[in-house]
Parts: sequence; C-alpha cells; structure tokens
Amino acid sequence: MMRIVSIASTAAGRRLAERLPYPVEVGGAAAAIRSAWHKVDAIVVFLAVGATVRLIAPHLQSKQSDPAVIAVDEAGTTAVVVVGGHHGGNQLATEIGALLGASPIITTATDRRDLPALDAIPGFAAEGDYRGVALRMLEGERPLLRNPLAWPVPRGERFGEGPATVIVTDELTGAEQEGVCVLRPPSLVAGIGCSSNATPSEVEAAVATALARAGLSRNSLALIATLDRRAEHAAILALALPIRAFHPENLARVEVPNPSQVVADAVGTPSVSEAAALCAAGGGPLLLAKQTFEKVTVAIARRPPSGHLAVVGIGPGSPAERTFRAATAIRHAQAVVGFSGYLDLIGDLLTPAQDVQAFPIGAEIERVARAVALVRAGYRVALVSSGDAGVYALATLVFEHLDTAGVEIDVEVVPGVTAALSGAARLGAPLGHDHVAISLSDLLTPWELIKERVALAAKGDFVITFYNPRSAHRSRQLAEALDILAAHRPPGTQVGTVRNIGRPDERVHLSTLGEFDPESVDMLTTVIVGSSRTRQYRGHLYTPRGYLL
Repeated sequence: MMRIVSIASTAAGRRLAERLPYPVEVGGAAAAIRSAWHKVDAIVVFLAVGATVRLIAPHLQSKQSDPAVIAVDEAGTTAVVVVGGHHGGNQLATEIGALLGASPIITTATDRRDLPALDAIPGFAAEGDYRGVALRMLEGERPLLRNPLAWPVPRGERFGEGPATVIVTDELTGAEQEGVCVLRPPSLVAGIGCSSNATPSEVEAAVATALARAGLSRNSLALIATLDRRAEHAAILALALPIRAFHPENLARVEVPNPSQVVADAVGTPSVSEAAALCAAGGGPLLLAKQTFEKVTVAIARRPPSGHLAVVGIGPGSPAERTFRAATAIRHAQAVVGFSGYLDLIGDLLTPAQDVQAFPIGAEIERVARAVALVRAGYRVALVSSGDAGVYALATLVFEHLDTAGVEIDVEVVPGVTAALSGAARLGAPLGHDHVAISLSDLLTPWELIKERVALAAKGDFVITFYNPRSAHRSRQLAEALDILAAHRPPGTQVGTVRNIGRPDERVHLSTLGEFDPESVDMLTTVIVGSSRTRQYRGHLYTPRGYLL
C-alpha cells in the first residue's frame, strides 16, 4: 500500500490538494517535507518545480530510499515527476493528471519509449547493473534472459540474444558485472522457531546468517513461516514480511531431516523451522536445513511461482470513483486482462513493465480463460470489469469457469462501485428503501423470465435499477418493461437516467413513467425507476424510509 501525502502552502494549492484522495498537510512546505520524508512513499507538492527542487535537495539520498516527489503547479495544469519515477512517481503523476485534468510530465526514458524499467517490474527486486542494461535496451538491444528457476517474467518479448544479460535467481551471484542485471523473485520462505524472549535483532541476525550460509539473497525472501503461537511475536513481526502460521498438529505430520524430541515435548511438534518452511513452500525443496542459534532456529525453502487472480471492479470509469484497493491490485499485477475500453479507463495505473492484454467487447469467456491460464503459469493477474466485478460482470464467470474445469487457483474479488450506486448518487438517493437490479439483456436469460421478474418487482413496489436497458439489437425490451410497470404504478412515478457515469460526457435526466422516452436510452445508460414513494426535491430523487412518518 503506497503512503502518499499532499503538501500545500497556499489557498490555491490546498483547493487542488483536497480534490485528491491523499492526506493534506497545510502550512510551511519546508517543514512538512522534512517531517514526511522518511514516513511516506510519495509526496505531492503544490509548488513550482524549481521551488520543489530546492526544498527536497537537502533530503535526497538514493532512489531506493527516497520517496517519489510530484510537483503540481497551482493552476493544476501539470503534474511533474521530480524524483522517483520508477518507484511509483510516474503512475502517481498519471493518476493525479486524471483526477485534476492535468498533464503528467514524465521524463524517464524507458517510460517515454514504452520500455519496462528493470527496477520496476512487479514482483521482482532488481540488483546489479540494471541501469546499464536499461540504457542498452533504449539503444535497441534485447538482453539475454537466463531464468533457471523458470519464474514467470512479464513481457518476455523484450528479451533476446544479448550481449547484456538479465538473470532471474534467488542465489547470490558474486560481484556486480557490467551489463548484467539480476532480478530477485519472491521465491524464498524462512521457517523460524524462536524462544519467547528472542529479540527482533536476534531473529533478524539469525535470518541474515542463514541466508548467507545458503548463498541466497535477502531480496528473494518473501514469506515467514512459524508456529501459530509465534505469529504475533514482536521479533517475527519486526521482519515486516507476510507470515504463515501453522498448528503443531499440522507441522508434526511433515517429514523433516532434523526432528527433535525436545522440541516435540515443548511445543507439540518435532520440528518448527523445517516443517513450517516446507509447509509454506508447498513441500519444498528445503534449501537450508535447520540452523540453530542461541534463541532462534531458521530453515530456508524455495516455493514455486504462485499465481494469483484479482477480479477487479474499476467503478464507473473516473479515477476519483475507483477504490484504493482496486487501484492497488492493478498496480501490483504482472498481467492485466480486460476489454480494451476498460483498459483505456485505467491507463493511469498501467506501466510498460506489465503484460497488458486487451480483448474486444463480447469476448468475456476468452478474457477469463486467458486470465486463468496466466495465473496457472504463475503470474499475478488483474482481470478488470467496469462497475463491480460481481454485479453483471466477470467474477461469476471466473468461478463458473474454475468450477466447471475443476481448476484450483488463488482468487480475490476486489469490489468496485456498481452502476446502480454511482447512478443513484448522481440522481440523489433513490435507493434509500428496498430496491432491486434487473438486467434487460436476454442474451443469457430468457425474455419471458425477465418480464416475470419485472412484474414481481413492480407488484412489490421496489425501486428498480435497469442494467443493459437498450441496444441497437435489443430495442423493444425497455419499452415492454416500462409497460409492465405502468400497470402497477401511476404515470407520475419518478424515473431517472444517467449516461456515461463518471466520464466527461456524463448526462443526467429526470422524467416520469408517463413521459419517459425509452428511445433516449442506450447501453451506456443506467435507468432507475422509483417506487410509489420516490420523490423529487430540487432536481434530486429520493425514496424515504419513513423516519419522519
């Protein structure tokens, strides 16, 4: 999760800063920058570039540790990446540009040439001469990829025959070599057992020593595995890595090279470090058997690439109405799959380091199949839908596909703002009482069944949100649905429509059931028909629940 702060020292800057979804520091910019520098991942400063450079200059140390800094002019016309472009700055400037209507100014050469920065490939840490290799790529060279672990690397087409080399390994490679970049995959698991009085420094030292003995990189250490009673131990938490904890009964079932009856008598399993490492790594291999220190035991295992699928709802399209969780899932994905129109809406989140795969409209099954195939190959994938991924979108199809095929993968559904909610917000509060959503598309549901559902909703006096109301090939359905409603509700029943929600050409229209023209609607429109209690107040619709009755 990226920690971001906005800093504004003038009223104009503050007005712009408050339009962004980041905390705002108001007052002296110099003091605010000094205070935030070691606490955040990015700083957005509402000042001229020259003033920003002078203010941050005393704090600059290295591109690995410094936060990204974006300078936004007080007219809100440009968002300039001052430092940290490859560490979130370029994406952040693009996001700010989308939120404020500003032009992102990105000067890093790889991004300008649509080439991936080797130190910004999701899921990897870059070491060695990655800058030199990147320069060679800018000159047209395609470096040789050596990948003995067969770890999935996004956009493999950028690699070729060298002479520069990119090595994917968790093993220490010795001294740096010119023209050689090392990518560290998240492949290592440290199984740790420790006494109750072990300190963070003792555990950290034990882990560092164990990795050094095995000739393995700390940058590839991705997971800590331990006994469940140690999961909240301060020394374990201080490692600042994800933790998997196991019950002693589960660990006792794992065959290990160095079981101990003393450990079994103490905690209920003959092994903690080796068994936990093997469990968390899916069976191994165990690269380093138990290393015993005064208060700590450490074992190291290598896990295979583990794919992950995030089915992400991106909301109505505006960056301002995207959830933070959705943006984070897309930024951290190695591959992003979706309808080309949806991918255009999240262009500020995508980078040249990601494998972005666009599909035409209607190719839902193909999108899901491709996303699942990438996950099974070990990639972290974001499959994007507009609105909410679980409402008339791809999350259901994903689970149906997996269930039918008998496939098991790691799936996460990331919610977004569905059209019923964003459309209702534009109209006021029409969904304030009981309501239903009905899709009028009969491509997957028989029309007679849809009409029956409309009739039942009409009899129940629900507010109704119509999805997929009308298209060039389905022109009669909305009119028929409104006729069904007219048999149960008076002509004065409130009707609201919102077209292109959250986009520059958004259009809101209020009408009544008796006056509404279905031909004014298309597939980009959400239609909300009020209940008998829905009212209009100064251009807003609302459905009272009865608080004042």
